[in-house]
Amino acid sequence: MRIRNTALTVAAGSVMFGTAALPAAAQPGPVPPPPAPGHYRTAPAAGVDAAALLAEVEHCTRISKGDYATDRGRPATIPVCEHDGAVFWQADMDIDCDGRRSTRCNSRTDPSFQQATAFTGSDGKYLDAAELPFVVVPAPGPVWNYLSSGIRGGSAAAIVHDGKVVYGVVGDTGPSGIIGEASYAAAEALGIDPDPARGGVPSGVTYIVFKDSKVSPIESRAAAEKLGEELARRFTGGG
Repeated sequence: MRIRNTALTVAAGSVMFGTAALPAAAQPGPVPPPPAPGHYRTAPAAGVDAAALLAEVEHCTRISKGDYATDRGRPATIPVCEHDGAVFWQADMDIDCDGRRSTRCNSRTDPSFQQATAFTGSDGKYLDAAELPFVVVPAPGPVWNYLSSGIRGGSAAAIVHDGKVVYGVVGDTGPSGIIGEASYAAAEALGIDPDPARGGVPSGVTYIVFKDSKVSPIESRAAAEKLGEELARRFTGGG
């Protein structure tokens, strides 16, 4: 989990609701330059329209006891809501590059790099943020406890931004008072700059996590896409 200081962060916009990898011991080689803006590996056309998902999150039953900040030092303005079997929030996106060391995610590319994620794969190893789209949820705290909402590591998730939908899992936790973060792979798939030091976007990202769901194995991008789209269709009334 990477925490941005206010001085390094573009101010988050207003948020409204309707109410591959190297072994950990290996030393990374030269850091490749990030893709040029506009040349990230964006998501293919999703089976469930982004607009349909956004229409559903207009129905907000607040479940958080307060609001979250998008970054350290920012005002707390982001509630967590639920509707029809899903939990969701709208926020910025900071880039999580923690977990398995790779050419994209390591201590040289990310000053805040950590070798662990809160959840591990079926092989017992930490997740690969550069390959697996995942959502970061706040650690349980006084504002909200994700466990009480039927969410666990591996819960299926959909992330929506700029008309695109990417499916993934809940893969890591962050500070209990901050929300709005996803993995390098999630950002890249959405066409967002995935650079862990300078990337992300200040607003306009919708995170939807499907309650009581489980992607198996958690590290399978294909399994996340299959289950995520199935649950997204149900959520939007299409299946």
